[in-house]
Amino acid sequence: MTTVRERLQAGELDLGQLDALDVLTAHDDVRMGDLATWLRVDASTATRTVDRLVEEGLADRCADTVDGRRVVVWPTQRGRELHAELSERRRAFLVRVLEVFSAAERLQLADLMERLVVAFDEAVASPES
Repeated sequence: MTTVRERLQAGELDLGQLDALDVLTAHDDVRMGDLATWLRVDASTATRTVDRLVEEGLADRCADTVDGRRVVVWPTQRGRELHAELSERRRAFLVRVLEVFSAAERLQLADLMERLVVAFDEAVASPES
């Protein structure tokens, strides 16, 4: 049985790499610390993820020209092309899944998902009760 993840990624990237590539293609040069923050992972996890992207030829990195103590990462052309392909695959799959809902239901679902994300963010940001 094929999972959704396998269908959408076709074994090309793990979820962490895909998330990182999402961030890298959405922004210009990304500092490693910012990447870790956006991915909500620690710096060592972000570094390992970028290591794998660099090994696969999907990203490059170098010292920041403004602050040489920092590392900047960006997607390669190959990384952008793979990201575009995987994004289209995800978009087409989501369109197919959402066809079973009416337009009003899709709007309601979008609103509920937004509220869910906000609730998660608030729960993560607040100390445990």
